[in-house]
Amino acid sequence: MILKIVILFLVFMGVMGMFGKLRMPKALRGPQKCPNCGRHRIGKGPCPCGKVEGRG
Repeated sequence: MILKIVILFLVFMGVMGMFGKLRMPKALRGPQKCPNCGRHRIGKGPCPCGKVEGRG
């Protein structure tokens, strides 16, 4: 019985993950790293290296 519950939970989480990727494709999330220095960017502000401005 517990095995069925665990399997159904994992299937449910997999389906939710697929729908999440459909709603938020990677191209719409914005830049994740600075193209100049390669650091991860958090928020919309400029990069700490000062050479790349954030999106609007």
